[in-house]
Amino acid sequence: MRQHCLNQNSPEYPELLQTRVGADRPKEIIAAGNMDLLSLSKTALFCSVSSPGSVILRTYDQAARFRDESRCIISGFHSPVEKECLRILLRGTQPIIICPARSLPVRIPAEWQQPFSEGRILLLSPFSKENRTTSKLAVRRNEFVAALSDNAWFAHIAPGGQAEQLTHRFAGWNVPFSKLDNLTEAAQAT
Repeated sequence: MRQHCLNQNSPEYPELLQTRVGADRPKEIIAAGNMDLLSLSKTALFCSVSSPGSVILRTYDQAARFRDESRCIISGFHSPVEKECLRILLRGTQPIIICPARSLPVRIPAEWQQPFSEGRILLLSPFSKENRTTSKLAVRRNEFVAALSDNAWFAHIAPGGQAEQLTHRFAGWNVPFSKLDNLTEAAQAT
């Protein structure tokens, strides 16, 4: 897998990082895959690590809708629910941007190989030398994903957790986001 290093002076370096994060943006980004996906409108997908069973099936249904709409999804795909959403998305034809909370893997997993070779996957990491995922790196990765997205969808937000903190970031950046709870409330109102 060929990797590219984008520094802040690279023409491919995302402008949104400068606009939203400023001086705290990553000095470099390691990328592998279809760089053209960065120019697409991106929906960030987040779900707290511990989520109630009541949201799981509805979240998978939403992932299938995103897949069927050919929406470009960006996420760390780290929590159990996010991992299953990735499996659902991989069965489609839409673009996917995967941002691990560590350095990029040397080899891509077997289930990613075909979509990767089709140009549907872009791997991005703001970390070049971290081989193990930590909670601190996950927080930085989630902020990175948030800063790159055009909108976001939260499957579950644990009170006081990282996902809740991200909603404050989105609000500050005037970036639209929705939650499964909002969709459920809207469906109940009709």
